[in-house]
Amino acid sequence: MTNFTSPDPEALLHDLRQLVLLESPSDDPVAILRVQDVVEGWMRGLGAETHALPGGVRRFLLGPQQRPVLILMHADTVWPHGTLESMPWRVDGERVYGPGTYDMKGGIVSVRHALMLLNGQWPQGGIEVLLTADEEVGSLLSRPHIEAAARRARCVLVVEPPVADSHALKTGRKGVGLYTLRVTGVAAHAGNKPEEGASAITEAARAVLAVQALADPAAGTTVSVGRIRGGGAVNVIPAHAEFDTDVRVSTLAEAARVQQGFEQLRPHDPRVRFELGGGLNRPPFERGEGTARLYAQAERQARSLGLPLSEAFVGGGSDGNFTAPLCPTLDGLGAPGDGAHAAHEHVRLDRWPQHIQLLTALISDCGVD
Repeated sequence: MTNFTSPDPEALLHDLRQLVLLESPSDDPVAILRVQDVVEGWMRGLGAETHALPGGVRRFLLGPQQRPVLILMHADTVWPHGTLESMPWRVDGERVYGPGTYDMKGGIVSVRHALMLLNGQWPQGGIEVLLTADEEVGSLLSRPHIEAAARRARCVLVVEPPVADSHALKTGRKGVGLYTLRVTGVAAHAGNKPEEGASAITEAARAVLAVQALADPAAGTTVSVGRIRGGGAVNVIPAHAEFDTDVRVSTLAEAARVQQGFEQLRPHDPRVRFELGGGLNRPPFERGEGTARLYAQAERQARSLGLPLSEAFVGGGSDGNFTAPLCPTLDGLGAPGDGAHAAHEHVRLDRWPQHIQLLTALISDCGVD
């Protein structure tokens, strides 16, 4: 492994501040474009060929493209405009606070500085970088581009942040699903022949219990009904109800079982109708042989850097969920810190340079035994 110099912490802070001060919530494509334009300028400065793809995706190519190293990052954040007023950019010792620092503008800055450390010495096969605009809301528009890129890549590096506190890399993630069950009953007067009605709320309540019974903690499957709506006037047998369910699964087999469970839901009252919407949004990221080899490679490189390294399987999804079934994928290679989607979101400046050195080494040698 080539030993790369450590990036300049002041340069990291400068670049991170520039991105964080450009608030970029997922529902504002114009704001996201501002971040993408800055990053495109950085990439052009490195000699990248740049492309704007449908769905708000920017594609950057470095070196001849033949089974390239694919790097995934996203420009959108969960934070609405105005968050900087209550969560201002600030540096407190070795912690750098602000919305989007940890998830994942720090990861974007990591990629810039890793590529700067490579100094034009691109790996054989080149590098492809995708900067998407909708990761925090499910990657509906960017998913086709991500999967197409994974099919032509030799390995995928995802610069989502490492696990908080332990700073572990992510070698597996649960698949994520969102299901909506809409229930249509029959309205009637609640005090005058209520038996002529068919309560959508009653049927929804039965279905909630049936759905939550699909959970299997031992298999890593969680099922949570998080929102329910229904009814109207209190003196009317309710004709409408619906509920939304969050599902997390560790394997494709569990995803299929849960899907079947939803599809087999039936109302007790034949006058009631069920309509099922949604499904699995992100497949599970299972730790396959390719990911295991990538992590072993990262371990060897981290050892030479004196960087303690571990791995973890996590419940949240990322764009790595889409690539893991298609190409060896390693996640959690962004900026270390804590507080994703929380008011204490921050990056650890003392640990960050070593993580960038590790990222640099992986880009240089990704998938090479």
